[in-house]
Amino acid sequence: MRQLLPKELKEWMDTGKEFALVDVRELHERDAYNIGGTHIPMGEIVQRINELPRDKEVVFYCEKGIRSVIVIQRIEAAGFQNLLNLAGGMKAWKAIVLNQTD
Repeated sequence: MRQLLPKELKEWMDTGKEFALVDVRELHERDAYNIGGTHIPMGEIVQRINELPRDKEVVFYCEKGIRSVIVIQRIEAAGFQNLLNLAGGMKAWKAIVLNQTD
C-alpha cells in the first residue's frame, strides 16, 4: 500500500497537483477539523465506490491513518491501483504541517 506523508500532501496541495482527497471519518470528526476533499464515511465506501476516480491518484485520510488503510484494502479488491493513504492521518497532519499537538 502506498503511503503519502503529510508534507508531501501539503506540497501536492500547494503546487496544484491533480488528485482526489477523501475523508473517511465520521461527520462529527469532519465538522471538528478537515483538510477538504470528499466526505465518504468508512461505512459507506463500498456502496459509494463509483464516486472514486480511476484516472488520478486518490488520497484517503482519517484521524490516525488506520481506517483509511482498511478502506483502501477494501476497494483495492475492486481493481483500483491509484490509492494512497495519508500516513498518520489528521493527527500527523496537525503535528507536522501545523506544528500542533492535541
